[in-house]
Amino acid sequence: MERRRDIRVVVNLPGRYVLPRRRAVDGKPPAFACRLVNASPHGLMVAASVVGAVGEPVAAQFEEFGRLDGVILRRLYGGFAMSIEVSGERLAQLEAKLVWLDQHQRKAVANERRHDRMVPRTPHSIVVLADGTTLPCRIIDMSASGAAVTAALTPPLGMPLAVGAVVGRVVRRFAGGFAVEFVETQEIATLERLLIRSPVRARAMSAMPPPEDGGEIVIIDA
Repeated sequence: MERRRDIRVVVNLPGRYVLPRRRAVDGKPPAFACRLVNASPHGLMVAASVVGAVGEPVAAQFEEFGRLDGVILRRLYGGFAMSIEVSGERLAQLEAKLVWLDQHQRKAVANERRHDRMVPRTPHSIVVLADGTTLPCRIIDMSASGAAVTAALTPPLGMPLAVGAVVGRVVRRFAGGFAVEFVETQEIATLERLLIRSPVRARAMSAMPPPEDGGEIVIIDA
């Protein structure tokens, strides 16, 4: 059982949460939309627009797990990490669900590895975080489903970000870098063009107004 308690699964599940100490005009705690990024039997990482204070109680609701109560442990880029207060049969059910999800994810990752990996001709690009911060990075290799990246950043598993103009989530960390799984499988013919973005170009793009013709815009939200 202890081995199960060490499991942490990257997920992408919609949900809602409340900060019980806060009150709306009707006197009730307001509910906010969120997305579960990763989960373990003792904690969650949640992408959310409203972040409470460290130590503040929070109650999150997800269809797959039901209601989970805890406190905010850390404030993150575009979200927070929270503890989970479960025990007994409820804890056993949560652990079993996470084991099932982990096995399901491993099968999916194994399937994705069928995509050939390539090294870009121009490996220098940028990582765009959820709050708009950009960091220079080097793309180690890439495929239609993801990329291995090295940067001055040690992101948590499940963290949403973009490599160049391609949105994904961190699914693995290794010595000197991390792996990003793209939200959508990319076309190999255009992948390098989308991944490679220089810091100079990124600053120029951020200073421009949004295009009116549906042009390329990177949005990472909850």
